[in-house]
Amino acid sequence: MENKRVGAKKVEPIRDIEKIERMKEYLKSQSPRNGFLFTLGINSGLKITDILPLTIEEVKYASHLTIQEKTGNVRRIKMTPSLKEEIEEYTKGKNDHEYLFPSREGNKPISRVTAWNILKEAASAAGIEESIGTTTLRKTYGYHYYQQTKDLSTLQQIFGHSSVSVTLSFIGVEENISDQTLADFLL
Repeated sequence: MENKRVGAKKVEPIRDIEKIERMKEYLKSQSPRNGFLFTLGINSGLKITDILPLTIEEVKYASHLTIQEKTGNVRRIKMTPSLKEEIEEYTKGKNDHEYLFPSREGNKPISRVTAWNILKEAASAAGIEESIGTTTLRKTYGYHYYQQTKDLSTLQQIFGHSSVSVTLSFIGVEENISDQTLADFLL
């Protein structure tokens, strides 16, 4: 992850929906591949290293995104109906054995560095000043999932984190949320 390199800034989720929309529109105007990379990333919670090697057949006919982790564990993440629609639109007319995000350099997916460059350029064009990287996609998913559901347990499971506090820190939410939720609690 780019935020673990020496001297690299910690990347943030994109919290503002308008910024997400501006970035999505910019990327779609650049290429369907780049637009879909962003869409899949912010709607799946997957690591970029799990996204890039996916083939069309691995997502087109599936109800879940299935990822084999280094530990041997398999994680399954249910795709939303809107994500399935995006997948159908993006994969229409493409060969099932193609990579979702093909490189121009032969039969392989784009690299993590290429994905990072795509996102950095789009963030700049969209006027996003926060530190952006490939992990931003995953963090954005987590931040908005949490804001909509307040379900940290499921989000921790989706991300494969060891604790809720790791998940909260990852998505950029302060741990003092218990103070906020308890402020109005009364039985």
